[in-house]
Parts: sequence; structure tokens; C-alpha cells
Amino acid sequence: MEHFLMQRTTTWPLRFFLCSPILLLFLAPANSLNQSSCDQHDLDALQGFSKGLAGGGVSGWTFPNSSSDKANCCAWLGVTCDDGGRVIGLDLQGRRLRGELSHSLGQLDQLQWLNLSDNNFRGTIPAPVLQLQKLQRFDLSYNELTGAFPANISLPLIEVFNISYNLINGSHPTLRGSPQLVLFDAGYNLFAGQIDTSICESSSMIRVLQFTSNLFAGDFPAGFGNCTKLEELYLDINSISGSLPDDLFRIQSLRNLFLQENQLSGRMSPRFSNLSSLAKLDISFNSFSGYLPNIFGSLGKLEYFSAQSNFFRGLLPSSLSHSPSLKMLYLRNNSLHGEISLNCSAMTQLTSLDLGTNKFIGTIDRLSDCQHLRSLNLATNNLSGEIPAGFRKLQLLTYISISNNSFTNVPSALSVLQDCSSLTSLVLTKNFHDGKALPITGIHGFHNIQVFVIANSHLSGSIPPWLANFEQLKVLDLSWNQLVGNIPPWIGDLEFMFYLDLSNNSLTGEIPNSLSSMKGLITWSISQQSTETDYFPFFIKRNKTGKGLQYNQVSSFPPSLVLSHNKLTGPILPSFGSLRNLHVLDLSNNHISGIIPSEISGMSSLESLDLSHNNLTGGIPSSLTKLNFLSSFTVAYNNLSGTIPLGGQFSTFTTSAYEGNPKLCGFRLGLPQCHSTHTPMIAARNSRKNKGVILGIAIGIALGAALLLSAAVVLVLKSGFRRMDHIVKAVADTKGALELAPASLVLLFQKNDDKALTIGDILKSTNNFDQANIIGCGGFGLVYKATLPDGATIAIKRLSGDFGQMEREFKAEVETLSKAQHPNLVLLQGYCRVGSDRLLIYSFMENDIESVILFICYKESIRKGS
Repeated sequence: MEHFLMQRTTTWPLRFFLCSPILLLFLAPANSLNQSSCDQHDLDALQGFSKGLAGGGVSGWTFPNSSSDKANCCAWLGVTCDDGGRVIGLDLQGRRLRGELSHSLGQLDQLQWLNLSDNNFRGTIPAPVLQLQKLQRFDLSYNELTGAFPANISLPLIEVFNISYNLINGSHPTLRGSPQLVLFDAGYNLFAGQIDTSICESSSMIRVLQFTSNLFAGDFPAGFGNCTKLEELYLDINSISGSLPDDLFRIQSLRNLFLQENQLSGRMSPRFSNLSSLAKLDISFNSFSGYLPNIFGSLGKLEYFSAQSNFFRGLLPSSLSHSPSLKMLYLRNNSLHGEISLNCSAMTQLTSLDLGTNKFIGTIDRLSDCQHLRSLNLATNNLSGEIPAGFRKLQLLTYISISNNSFTNVPSALSVLQDCSSLTSLVLTKNFHDGKALPITGIHGFHNIQVFVIANSHLSGSIPPWLANFEQLKVLDLSWNQLVGNIPPWIGDLEFMFYLDLSNNSLTGEIPNSLSSMKGLITWSISQQSTETDYFPFFIKRNKTGKGLQYNQVSSFPPSLVLSHNKLTGPILPSFGSLRNLHVLDLSNNHISGIIPSEISGMSSLESLDLSHNNLTGGIPSSLTKLNFLSSFTVAYNNLSGTIPLGGQFSTFTTSAYEGNPKLCGFRLGLPQCHSTHTPMIAARNSRKNKGVILGIAIGIALGAALLLSAAVVLVLKSGFRRMDHIVKAVADTKGALELAPASLVLLFQKNDDKALTIGDILKSTNNFDQANIIGCGGFGLVYKATLPDGATIAIKRLSGDFGQMEREFKAEVETLSKAQHPNLVLLQGYCRVGSDRLLIYSFMENDIESVILFICYKESIRKGS
């Protein structure tokens, strides 16, 4: 296995925006001003709003049964009234409310602030609500609202307007005649077209503009220079192109500028030096080119700068060393070269440095002075020499990757880095080709290490015993080396370990019993969640084509036991069946013998099982058909015999999974048919008697079936039309509920009479969900690319994990995205149940594959609260 440190980050973490003092100032919860008696007009409006809610409405809201009864809505949860009993505030944030917003909210004509954020409201925003002339604060963020945003909205007193994290579409949302507007947030929606900067003219007080993660396109517009008080501008994760206009550099109040993940090009303008108030600047994942300008000495307040994944070349600007406030510097994936010339003694605040995937050369001695570093990525450069002894001073360092360089002397490297007392993740892959072995003694540190990766480094010797002291270890990868000896039993005693890869070595002996009792593979643990050190992902190449999966966090690693391509002997442990949290088991290309124990069907979360190229005998246990999430399976090139099981996931595997076992048979194309020699023989003397019994049973079954069919026909004739009306209404009410679709068909949201898509089409187009077709991975499953028989390409997410959680994810995705219609959206095209499998079918844009994956994973992250 080869590990490269490559990162595909999302936008700057949202918590920085949510913690903005501007946002906190204007979205602070309002307290009830008094307990005045409620105005009847407002009471009626709240009652209309409550009727639109599902599940009983708002807790504590009790409406009168008759006109003689009284109810004081001013005392209700979330309601604020003025002295005259008029409702001026409604704050029901995070109350888990469901339903559609009622037009009756528009009758609250004295309403000054409305906060219904973080609920589950659907449908459109009622137009009357957007005509409340006294509104000052408006927040409907974090819901599931859809539809187009109305044009020409005028809210003369509005100060804060937030509709982020919904599914609202249409052209750029604007407010007219809102001179008091300070914050406008339409991020994480489906708005398209060009950015409209007219808000800078109509709302001269604007300080925060947020349009992150929409579908905006076209050239970067001029006009933001008229927002003279603007402090935060978020245009990231769109498709904006062209170069940056000159007037952008007139906004001297600008503190946060986020332009990442667009299609911007040209050089980075030296006029950035005019933005002296900048604290955070992100231009990553664009097409900027040329040299980084020597401007950083003028940006004395700059704390965060990211220009990763562009086309910058040349040396590091010398002015970077004159940035005393700089905390995070990310320049990965460019073509920068020369030595790493940073003067860390002057960069006293630097905590995170990412220079990976460039062309830097030389040693890294100067970085020894970066004593505040917490994360360091230098992977995939041309660096050399030994890890400097001065790295012992980096006591705050939690993550380091120097993968894919030419560092030498692994014993010295480990001796130095063990003294970095905060270190949790160490990735040293593809180095140390000087042939030195891992030290057997002398390593006593690494007390907090969670990820330990030294793959593909020509390491020799045995697995060192000091690894047994890594009590916090979660991920251990020593693959693609030249290690010999047995797998030590103490590996199974590491309490938090859930990812073990010792593949492609020369290990011998039997698999120790302790591996079948690894706590991290028996049950999911909170310890498997990611920590702040997981900022940098790992890129793993696992197959012959060089393709692989990118795991963006430690928690994204599938719980795995990978021992392939060694010289292991002995049997498969029946006790592996207790590993209910194991997702990947790979024992291929060893000398393992004996039978496949039926007990391993207890690995209920298993998605991939590879037992090929061993010396296994006996049959394939039928109990394996209970592995509902098994998407990859092979037992090729063993000595197996008997009938291949039918049912479950085994109906999806191709004959290549069984080749090299001439004694296997099955009812499928390309395999020998199972004859009587594979089933119990009927004694000759009883054959005639048994044939008579069988004939009698067959006749009885036929007669019974005929009687049942006749009864069914009578029932249908009596009530067929009435029942058909009910069924048609049920289908309409559920908008295509999956339960009403045949399990062998994929239910598509289509308005024409195209040929039906079958599960067989999907299996063929993904080669039975072969890993070569994987284009991404999320917390609930893998995303595959599929080319259908008619040439169309789709993306398929195959859900996995805890069944209850998976079912909730499945229903939520179908309910939400089946209603969202927009020509540029990565649409949910259909869905299907196959046994316990859940498949989600998305449209696929060949020129924007990352958008497909990002959209799918983005909607996941919203539901999971990440």
C-alpha cells in the first residue's frame, strides 16, 4: 500500500462564521418583554401557523376551544409581545418543528424578529412573510425549504437576513430598499446565475455577505467595492470564473475573504496588500498561476492564508517570514520549489503548515524553530536528509506527514519524534529507502499516538514490541515493507485499534486468536470519531490500477483487517464472527488452509471479504448470504467444492469471484451446473415410492393453488375498482414510496416512458460494485460511477452501516432530494431496496465529478451535524 498525503478540504470551518461577533450580536435570543395579554389578531395568526405544523404543534401552545375562552400567547414559548400585547418576536430555533410555513405568519404585522432556524420546515417561504415591514431580524436557516426566492423584496428595517442551509433556488436573491441591512446569508442553497452586487448600493451598511456553496457562475462581478463597510465576504464553492476586479481591493474594512473552490484564474494581484485588515484569506482550489506576490509584510493582521491546489510556481515569498500574526498557512498542491526558507523564529503564531505536493528540496532544519506548530504536512516533495534533532522541541505538534520524500534513517526519525509528547498522527510512508530496520528497542515515547503509518519504506525485521505500548492507537499501517516473523498476539489487545494493515510483507505463522477479540472491531466506539488532528486526509492506493480511496478523516477509515500478500498459514478463525464492526477482511494471497467457517457470518457489517489465493477446502457456507452489506467477495483460486449459495448479496457476484475452484458448481452462467452428485442420493429401492409421493404432493399443490386463485379473482371482481382507487391515491400521497416498487426495479423520478432501470443494469454497469468504480466515500456508504447500457452515466450511493441509521438516512435523502428540482443540481434520480441494501441514484456530470461527490457528502454532513 502506498500512502500520499493529499487533501481535498471543504470550506473554512463554519464555526468561524457562526462565532462571528457580528452574527452573535444580531442573533442573540430575545427575552420576553412582558406578559401582556395577547392581541386576538396575533393569536389567530399563531393558530394558523400552528395548524401547519406536524406532530401536535409547539409544546405549551394551547388555543381556546371557544370564543369565550381566553389564551395569552404572550406567555407562550418563543413569543415576545410589546406593552400593547402585539407579537413582536417569534423565536422557535431548534424545536424540531416539522411542516410547512403558513401564510398566516404574514398577519403578524408588528413582528420585528423571526427565528425558525434549525428545524425541519419544508415548502416555500410564504410571500406575506417577506412583506412584514417591521422585520429587523429574519432567520430560516437550517431547514429544508425549497422553491424560488421572490424578486423585489423590500424590508426597510431589516438588519439580519439568513436563509442559509436550505434548498432554495432561482437567481441571485436580493433585497431592495434595506438601508439598515448588516448581514445577508444565502449560503448553502441552490441559487444560480451571476452574482448581483447591487446590494452594496441599496444596503450601504452591509458588513457580512455569505453566498457559499451555491451554483453561481459567470465572471467575478465588479461592484463589491461599493460595500465600503464590508468585513466578511464568502463566495466559496461556486463556479465563478475570471480574474478579480480592481474595486475588490478598495474594501479596506475587509477581514475575511473566502473565494475557494471556484474557477478563478490569473495572477494573485499585488493589490491584495491594500487589504490591510485581512485576517483570513482563502483562494484555494482555483486556477491562479504565476508567483505568489511579496505582499505579506503589508498584511500584519493575516492569521489564515490558503492558496492550495492552484498553479503557483517559484519560491516562497520572503515576506511570509514577516507575518507575525499568521497561524495557518496552506500552500499544498502547487509547483512551488526551492528550499523551505521560512524564518519560524519570526512566525511566532504559526500552528499549521501545509506545503505538501510541491517541488521543495533540501532539509527541513529551519522548521525546528516553529515551536507552536500543531500540524505539519510536507508530503510529496523532494526533501531529503534526516529528521532534525531540533524537532524534539515541537511539543505541541499533533500531526506530521513527510510521506513520499527521500528522508533517511528511520531509527533516528523515530527516536526524535517520540519526544513530541502531543503527537497523535505520524505518517512516514515512502521514505527510508536506505534499508534500515525498525528499531527493536529504544522507543519509549509516542504516548498519545493514534495513527502510526510507515508503509512502502523497505523496512525489514520483525514487528517491534514497543508498538504494544501505544495504548491510544487506532490505525496501524506497516504495509508494503519486508517485515518477517509472526504477527504478535499483543496487537489484538490494543483497545482502540480498528484499522490494521500488514499486507504485502513476508509475515509467517498463524493468525493470532487475539485478532478476533479486538474491541474496536467488535463494537463501534466513540473513540473512532475524528479529532482536530484529522485536518489532513490520507490517500490510499490499494489496487493494481493505482486507483484508491481518499479518507478525509481518521473516522472515515473503514474498520479493516488487511493481512493479504504474506505467508500466513493455519485456519480462518471461527471467532472472527464476533467482529460485528468489521467492514473489510482481506486474507488473500497467503497459505491459509481448512474450511471457511460458517461462524464468520456474524460479521454483520462486513462489506468486503477477500479469501482468494489460499488453500481453503470444503464448501462456501450458506450462512454468508446473511451478510447484507457484502458488496465485494472473492474466494478465487482455492480448493473449494460444492454448491455456491444463492440469495442475498450472492446473487450480485460474478463468476470471477469463484474461478480457480473447479469443484464449485452453481446455477449461473460460466459455472458447472450442480448435478445429483452434489445432492443427497435417493435410494434405488425407494425411488418409485418417492416418485409417487412427489407426484401426489405436486397434484395437491396445484389444486390448492387453483382454489386460491379462484378466490382471489372473485375478490378482485367484487372490489377491484374501489381498491385500485385507494392504491392510486396511496401512490400519489407517498410520492413514489419505495415499498410500492418491485425490489428488482429502481424507482426513478421521470416523467416519460423510458425503459425501466433494473438492479441488473446497475450491477452490470458497476461490475457488481467493483472498487475500481468507486469515486468517493461518505459516512453512510460508498459512491460508485455507473455507465448504463444506453450510454448514460449515473452516480450510485450504496448505503451501509447500522441498519436503523442507514434506513433513516435513506428515507431522509429520498424525501428531501426527490422534491428539489433544478437544472444544475446534482439530482436524486431514483432509489431502490434490494433485500437490506439501499441504493440512491444521482445524476452524474462528467465534467464536474467532484460536485457530485461533494453534494452527496455535503447533504450527509448537514444531517450528521458535522
